Amino acid sequence: MASFLTYRDLAGNGEWHGGLFQKPASLMVWGCMSACGMGSLHIWKGTINAERYIQVLEQHMLPSRHCLFQGRSCIFQRDNARPHTASITTSWLRRRRIWVLNWPSCSPDLSPIENIWRIIKRKMRQRRPKTVEQLEPCIRQEWDNIPIPKLEQLVSSVPRLCRLL
Repeated sequence: MASFLTYRDLAGNGEWHGGLFQKPASLMVWGCMSACGMGSLHIWKGTINAERYIQVLEQHMLPSRHCLFQGRSCIFQRDNARPHTASITTSWLRRRRIWVLNWPSCSPDLSPIENIWRIIKRKMRQRRPKTVEQLEPCIRQEWDNIPIPKLEQLVSSVPRLCRLL
């Protein structure tokens, strides 16, 4: 089973400059994972719509899926954000025969990838990057440091959590 992520906004910490409070460093982040490893991580500034989301899936999810699963079946899990559930996104996934796990709205605590984002956010609060330029490499380093046993634990919890719904 795989858990492929949605995008997420990861914010750093604000910083004082000459009496002015600077807006926290913020980036949009998409990543995917499975019990056997971390997949691609895509980071950008700006927003997302369905067309952009499909580009991210084409450029990052499909290669990660191939690398992590090597042709074996897997499940695509996403939240219910509009770009993820738009008709063009749903059609794109259907045409590629990508099985999507129906996910309840407002249930981020159940999603394995959301637990990864919480870990990374906690690390960002500890590291305190002050600019977007500092934030991106910090996110990448923490992404690469997620241990396989943690991934196995998170993914193996999904069937039990789904039964509770």
